Amino acid sequence: MRRSLPLWCASFLLALTSLNAQALQDSLAVERAALDYIESQHQLKPELMERALHPRMVKRTFWTDKKTKKQYLRETFADAMVLLAETYNIEGDRFPEPPKKEVVILDITGNTASVKLIADEWIDLMHIIKLNGTWQIVNVLWQFHDSSKH
Repeated sequence: MRRSLPLWCASFLLALTSLNAQALQDSLAVERAALDYIESQHQLKPELMERALHPRMVKRTFWTDKKTKKQYLRETFADAMVLLAETYNIEGDRFPEPPKKEVVILDITGNTASVKLIADEWIDLMHIIKLNGTWQIVNVLWQFHDSSKH
């Protein structure tokens, strides 16, 4: 029994270290997906947006019809976000220097993560999924800091 105790402790510590290393890798990959999403818009790099998004990603917000003043759900899809990354900041004047890009990981459980991205003008709440070893954004719910802009 005495000989197996040190072996058991060593095995336990090795497993714990391995779990912590995986958790750190996942946290860094989740953060990278969120940063690729926003930095693609800062830097006009659609390849970063493509890397960050799952092809079936949907981005949603509430919007207000100017005539009726009624709110509705507005949706954008991955292909439009890639185009946005290519064109949105083409004049280089859409973001201050340096742009704000704060990533807050709210939760990572298994192959799913929830993230809050705080940018200069808006907040994005993201669901990020790990498929085949790669973390990609599948859902984004966003709004301007000043919700009256919607």
